Amino acid sequence: MGHWLERNVIEPGKLPLLLALTAFVLTFVITRVVTRLIRAGKGPFGNVKAGGLHIHHVVPGVGLVVIGGFGAVASGRQGFGAALAAIVFGIGAGLVLDEFALILHLDDVYWTEEGRQSVEVVVITAAMVGLLLAGFSPFGVNDISADELQGRGAVIANTVANFCFSLVALSKGKARTAIFGVVVPFVGLVGAVRLARPGSAWARRFYADRPRARARAGLRAYHHDRRWARLSRTLQDWIGGKPDRPEPARLPGRR
Repeated sequence: MGHWLERNVIEPGKLPLLLALTAFVLTFVITRVVTRLIRAGKGPFGNVKAGGLHIHHVVPGVGLVVIGGFGAVASGRQGFGAALAAIVFGIGAGLVLDEFALILHLDDVYWTEEGRQSVEVVVITAAMVGLLLAGFSPFGVNDISADELQGRGAVIANTVANFCFSLVALSKGKARTAIFGVVVPFVGLVGAVRLARPGSAWARRFYADRPRARARAGLRAYHHDRRWARLSRTLQDWIGGKPDRPEPARLPGRR
């Protein structure tokens, strides 16, 4: 383990990235544990308030991201300063992305169905950083041989092709596939060649006059969601906690 860490993390200068990822994941886990205890009314924890205003943890998170980001730029990639800045940045990013849904909706949706988006963004971010830490480069630059690296044309062509795969996958409504396709080109290619999801920009543009393609896309999306939606929700509930059930709608004039 020590040899692997030295050769694959410390020597290439990726120690700050490892520290940032570790701080990011630990911060998210600790934050979720604390918020679930607050929700259950257990433990010594409570919401932070100032003058009756609930201070969400995204607020100190933004400050830590700013401090860690500027600190990383100022300190370079080596030394204690870089390590400290990486840890501060990772903590801040964990606090911010834990309330990503709040930022997106501009509403306190932490324990609602919309709040699941925070858990999903955190998982995707951790996975992406993990891939970068493992040696994957954006748009498949790591797949280019030493001879190909001598020619800028090969690098540019490879990068543009993989960027296009991810862009097509995104236009087909496959956001997760497009994101992972940035660092794993084969994933982007799979998303680019498969049918688009109904309602996506690609489907509206190219399936408008193709009823059979629309039907196939709808059927495939139905089977995909039926197969994976429950598993995804269960995993999100296990990581972030189950959201509150929405209150039943009341008819006007009734109490």
